Amino acid sequence: MEGNPLPEKVAYLGPQGTFTEMAAKAVFKKEELTPYPTIPNCMEAVNKEEAQYAVVPIENAIEGSVNLTMDYLYHKELLTIVGEVTIPISQHLMVHPNRQDTWKDIDVVYSHPQAIAQSHHFLKENFPKAKISYTNSTAAAAEWIKSHPEENAAAVGNTLAGCKYGLSIVEQDVHDYQNNHTRFVILSQKPTDFQAGPHERYKTTLMITLPSDYPGALHQVLSAFMWRKINMSKIESRPTKTGLGNYFFIIDVDMKMDDVLLPGVKSELEALGCQVNIIGSYPCYVVKDVLKSCGSAV
Repeated sequence: MEGNPLPEKVAYLGPQGTFTEMAAKAVFKKEELTPYPTIPNCMEAVNKEEAQYAVVPIENAIEGSVNLTMDYLYHKELLTIVGEVTIPISQHLMVHPNRQDTWKDIDVVYSHPQAIAQSHHFLKENFPKAKISYTNSTAAAAEWIKSHPEENAAAVGNTLAGCKYGLSIVEQDVHDYQNNHTRFVILSQKPTDFQAGPHERYKTTLMITLPSDYPGALHQVLSAFMWRKINMSKIESRPTKTGLGNYFFIIDVDMKMDDVLLPGVKSELEALGCQVNIIGSYPCYVVKDVLKSCGSAV
C-alpha cells in the first residue's frame, strides 16, 4: 500500500526568522522548509539531495550583490536558478523584554554585516559608542539576544525574527534608505518549470569567462547581446581566483531562454573562446507585503 508522498524539502538561510525564510514562505506553501546556518550549507544540501530546492540571497538594493552566493555558484556548486523572489527589507532595533526600559544605553549591537551597513547612520547617531558584533544572519542576532538576557545588547532584524524569539521592537525602520529590497534565488540541481503563481517577468542568467584579458574582449561580449537587441538588466564581474585581473561575468537578460537568440549568443561567444554557462531561465516574483506584526506570524 502506497502512502502519501513526502513533501519536497527546501533549504534556506537560517535560523528561523530570517528574511530568507520570508522569501521562501512567499513561494513555497506546502513544502517542508529547513533552515541551514550558511549560504554554502544551503547549496550543498541541494547538491547532496538533502533538499530539492535552496533559497539564498543574491542581491540587496543598498549593499549590492551577495558575493558569497555568486562565487559559490561559480567555484563550487554549479546549480540551476529556477526562480527569483524579491521582497522589501525593513530593519528594526529589538531587545530582550528585560531591557525594554533601558535600551537607549545598550553596549553591543548584533546583526548580519549587511543589516549593520543598511542601518549605519541610525546606529552612528544613536549608539556611537556601542560595539558592533556580526552574526551569520539577522535571525541569529535575535536568537543571541533571546539566549543572553543578561547582556546589555540589541539586535537589528525583521519583525519575523522579533516574533519568533520573543523580543521587543523598540525602534522601527532603522534602515537608512526606504527603497530597500533584496533579491533571492531559488536553486535546484536541474532545470525545472518552477511555478508559484503569477510572476512579473522571466529572466535568464549567464556566467561568462573571457579567454584572456585582451583589448576589446568585453566589448565583443556585449556586442553579441546588443546587435540582437537583448536587454541586459545586470552585468557584474567577479574574480576567477586564478590571478589578478582574471574575472568572470554574471549577466542577467530580460527574456526567457529561447531557441534562437540566446543560443546564438552562446555560440558566438564560444567561437570567441569564451566559456559560457547558462545557469537559469526563470520566473521572477515580487512580494509587496511582508510580515507587519506578530499577529501575522502564526
